[in-house]
Amino acid sequence: MRPRAPSVLAVAFAVVAAVAAPARADKIDDLMSDLKSGSDYKIRLSAALSLAKLNDKRAIPAFVVALTDKDKTVRGAAAVSLGKLIDAKTPAAQKKQVVTALTTMIGKESSDSVKKQAEKTLATINAIGGTAAPVGAGSVYIDVGPMSSKAASGDNSKLKALMKKTTDKTFGSKGQPMILAWPGGKSPSRKDLDAKKATGFHVDGTLTELTVKEKGAAATVSCKVSMLIATFPEKSVFGFLNGGASVTASSDASDIALASEDCLIAVVEDLVAKKIIPTIKIKAGL
Repeated sequence: MRPRAPSVLAVAFAVVAAVAAPARADKIDDLMSDLKSGSDYKIRLSAALSLAKLNDKRAIPAFVVALTDKDKTVRGAAAVSLGKLIDAKTPAAQKKQVVTALTTMIGKESSDSVKKQAEKTLATINAIGGTAAPVGAGSVYIDVGPMSSKAASGDNSKLKALMKKTTDKTFGSKGQPMILAWPGGKSPSRKDLDAKKATGFHVDGTLTELTVKEKGAAATVSCKVSMLIATFPEKSVFGFLNGGASVTASSDASDIALASEDCLIAVVEDLVAKKIIPTIKIKAGL
């Protein structure tokens, strides 16, 4: 699922991520300080990656500032991180600030790779809990279900939320011009869809398996996901898709938890981007 020819920016992210020491949640303030004023770009980039891994929303203002960093890898890391931190629960005022900052950055950005990443993040943020796009003839509405989990280990509530968030974000970045929000904030009825000459689809999924195999100081986390596609609002299922992946980590409990999330995100992104979205586009005639 990795690109065959990673960009220089992606390589830079990977190299620094490999050498960065794991951050602790009580270091948020120190990391934000490093991100804002670190003398070396590697320090600022390492801070950005660590903050993104901690997934603490207190870092959002620091990432907004980092969008104007003089180093392109730091700007790119900030854009990526904001895409992971902003969700439907983010206050409207803060979301508006981030959208404005990203829009300004895109207009000035000199690096094509960073600009594309910022554009992807902007589209993702606008799609999650955002203002509904205009609906007209040929529009395709996507109803994303609550997801479910049968995992014997891990926090099932958190894993289900992660599946839904990943599905929303992938549709936001890869599923244009499909829409995830309907005017008025409620899901459309069949009458609503017909009135706009629009079609609707329902997508849901289940984490069917999550296993951890430890060997010495290392651990292998494996996950399997099943997803479905149906018509909406009838929810007549016409497609079932399955995927799986494995991620290596240390045997530390926190690393195993992060590896479990990484595994789940990778599988859901792959299923939605490579199978579900193309299938819906064919069905909808896009």
